Amino acid sequence: MAYKVLDVARYIINYSNKMEYGISNLKLQKLLYFVQAEFLAFTERKQPCFIEEIEAWGFGPVVPEVYQEFKQYGSSNIPTIIKYYEVNDNWEIVEKKYNQNCIEPQDRETINQTVDGFADYSATALVNITHNQDPWNEAYEEGMNRIISKKAIKEYFESDDN
Repeated sequence: MAYKVLDVARYIINYSNKMEYGISNLKLQKLLYFVQAEFLAFTERKQPCFIEEIEAWGFGPVVPEVYQEFKQYGSSNIPTIIKYYEVNDNWEIVEKKYNQNCIEPQDRETINQTVDGFADYSATALVNITHNQDPWNEAYEEGMNRIISKKAIKEYFESDDN
């Protein structure tokens, strides 16, 4: 089952804060890319974690919806999400209480392992790592924000060369 990317992002933020890793919007973007790669290439289902597209921006892979949601924090750490607001089907803004159970337990474990694996890396280090990988390199063109395809991510991470 693919999740909404904002649900995955909120989960990563709260898990990172619980583990005292700290997480900026820039680091969150790279973690979403690596979480998507993990789900596409290494889980039993080999299906995406989230349905939204990842784009190749100047500082690496970015999910625009998540960037917009958390850009107010700049380079600061994003605090734990307790509640958030969504627009419902009637175009009304409604307050929601965060609930990690919107993500299945086995998927939370996969996300946790991925986040733990990159916990010691700075956002800048993660940018540099993604800039050295084919999915970003092949999609990136300055100012274009091209999509990094799920197929490109899956094939790159499944390859024995990486």
